Amino acid sequence: MNSAGDDQDTTANATWSRMLAGNRRFAEGKPEHPWQDATTRETLIDRQNPDAAVLACSDSRVPPEIVFDAGLGDLFTVRTAGQIIDDAVLASLEYAVSKLHVSLLVVLGHEGCGAIDTAAKELDALIAEATDNPAGSLEAAAAIDDLDERIADAESIVLRTVGMSVWQAREAELEAHEDFERVHVAYTIEELVTRSEVIQDALAHDRLMIVGARYQLSTGKVEVLSF
Repeated sequence: MNSAGDDQDTTANATWSRMLAGNRRFAEGKPEHPWQDATTRETLIDRQNPDAAVLACSDSRVPPEIVFDAGLGDLFTVRTAGQIIDDAVLASLEYAVSKLHVSLLVVLGHEGCGAIDTAAKELDALIAEATDNPAGSLEAAAAIDDLDERIADAESIVLRTVGMSVWQAREAELEAHEDFERVHVAYTIEELVTRSEVIQDALAHDRLMIVGARYQLSTGKVEVLSF
């Protein structure tokens, strides 16, 4: 007999497969625009039962409902620049998990993210200021014992959050913009789990699956990330 956890895992995987199938339709220019008719709208007046929650960037080119060719009521979407997490984001996602009982949480980054670019520039400026090194090199940064603390205490929320992902990537000797984007998705997932007891509990009891992904502006495809 399957346990409740097994059933939930099956549901989450089925939901993710359906979302990826929708993305394939979108990328191929063959979207179906499902569940966007008047009848569906009317059935959702008094209730909602989304299959998944999506934390995505606010970038106008990356609307999850369109990217995944989804319909009304399918996705509970939270969007901020660079998927930045604050109390409102956490509360919204916790509502999706605890009250709407979504089985899947997708953290969706994307190609050409402006928040990543801004964070990288602000990190370079911080390193240059701290070391008097205009180039802001990795070697100079490595010599700053408290760089993590300086980033965490920065006035800029972009530097405090996205900048930490860029620094983690550079510490791993990754310098490509797309690698910064992938690392930031991983960092965001780690932050969600660390900061939310609701999400921790749902994961521990197999009520929730979290996946990371990166949308490619150039192809329209969603790249599934493995960590």
